[in-house]
Amino acid sequence: MPTIDLNSDLAEGYGSYRCGDDDAMLKIVTSANVACGFHAGDPEIMARTFRTARERGVAVGAHPGFPDLWGFGRRRVPFSTGEIERLVAYQVGAAQALAAYAGHRITYVKTHGALGNISEVDREVADAVARAVRAVDPSLKYLAITLSEQFRAMERAGVEPIAEIYADRGYTEKGSLIPRGQQGAMIEDPEAAADRVLEMVEAGAVITASGARLKAPIESVCVHGDSPHAVESARRVREKLEGAGIKVAPFSKL
Repeated sequence: MPTIDLNSDLAEGYGSYRCGDDDAMLKIVTSANVACGFHAGDPEIMARTFRTARERGVAVGAHPGFPDLWGFGRRRVPFSTGEIERLVAYQVGAAQALAAYAGHRITYVKTHGALGNISEVDREVADAVARAVRAVDPSLKYLAITLSEQFRAMERAGVEPIAEIYADRGYTEKGSLIPRGQQGAMIEDPEAAADRVLEMVEAGAVITASGARLKAPIESVCVHGDSPHAVESARRVREKLEGAGIKVAPFSKL
């Protein structure tokens, strides 16, 4: 039976501000990408998320981004590659500490927002992220957008990449994510997202906006936790995969 991981970006509240329904998502997903305090998150919500994930058998990863609370980490900030390396290392270390405090363990890293978008296509930035992950803990895996510079950078650095597709994002004809704000960037209907995920997993290919299929490894599926239909989309994706005989389980050993 084939196995696919289902992940989501969680712990993206801050102080009294709440973002998404983490409790509901942690009943559905198999891996949780936990914000590390720069684009969202704080020690309280991080520890709580790690603890709940441990109790529910959900794997956890560090989800570093640019230090941009106002822009939710989705604005491009002109850091040097050296600064990006240290920003990532800092956040991974913080996530490891809070996970250990909660009795859980970080097993992977996934970059957030603009940092993820830049490293998807920019080799130098992708290499900087890979160096940071390798330096902090070479046993960590990296959840990489399939067909991206991220994937190739991790292979060069000796970090194991896990190929990821998005349930709720559209793809260009080159296989990269359609930028937010452009037509076709977001897949908002849960049923459409689930059907599309199953089609891509069964085909072993990214499906572009035109319907073209680009052969690609697929090991994990992401549903963004902050979208209005996040919980229903994640639920339908899991039901659709399992209904097709595909096992949904973490890619990392807990």
